[in-house]
Amino acid sequence: MGILVNYNRLVCMILFLPSLCYSNQTIASKATFYETSDGKGGTCGYGNYGNYMNNVRVTAVSSKLYNNGAGCGACYHVTCKEKPVCVSWFNGTCSRVETICSFSGTKLMVTDNREGPVGTDFIIPYTNFGSLAVHPGVAYYVYAKGVVDVNYRRVSCTNNNNGIINLALEVDEHTNYPAFIAFVPITYQGGLTDILAIEIYKEKCNKWIAMRRAYGAVFDMANPPSGPLKLRIQVTDHDGSITKWVQFKKTIIPSYWKPGTIIQTDIQLS
Repeated sequence: MGILVNYNRLVCMILFLPSLCYSNQTIASKATFYETSDGKGGTCGYGNYGNYMNNVRVTAVSSKLYNNGAGCGACYHVTCKEKPVCVSWFNGTCSRVETICSFSGTKLMVTDNREGPVGTDFIIPYTNFGSLAVHPGVAYYVYAKGVVDVNYRRVSCTNNNNGIINLALEVDEHTNYPAFIAFVPITYQGGLTDILAIEIYKEKCNKWIAMRRAYGAVFDMANPPSGPLKLRIQVTDHDGSITKWVQFKKTIIPSYWKPGTIIQTDIQLS
């Protein structure tokens, strides 16, 4: 488990009482859709794992929410705010008005960065955009608008009671043992926590060495130290008001690593 100081808000952000951490702030924005074969993967670098990220729908977001890759893996509750529309006409007069937006909204996980029309923060794959509709029968009217008004807030990516996910790392396909290591955190976004940086401990020099954020959520390092590797992670809450390092006593990366390996840890970020 991580070693933390300054408990007041930080213990809420990482480790304890995650149910108190989720954002209650609702922000007005817009959402649109883009044509895609599957909408998975994207610039975050999740690759095939993006096909089933935490069993939630995926989305691309604006550069503001993407935050140079720190926003990868974040989850948002998005609710359509469009007014009811006329779905039936008789003799030039509307005979039936129907609500098209779902009041319950939908949960979306960030796996990509795209830009839409001005003021649009969610650029949702075509197959997922219909989830904003109250039911499939009126999804046509949501699609027809192209861009819809929405409200959104940051939420937990989990569906369990305590909102905690164990940190897991996937060794990236570009890894070349032992000269080059790259990996991506694939489960960690329990609540409002973003990962800003990752460092590897070089025991011979008794110092921490920063990994490079290659792109999205992918971190890499050329000529990493040999043997099992210790990590520490710099995390922040969603608005950047609290930033701290979480340091782990146990080794995280085994002595030998190869592309595609999933490394499960007992580290929990709420």
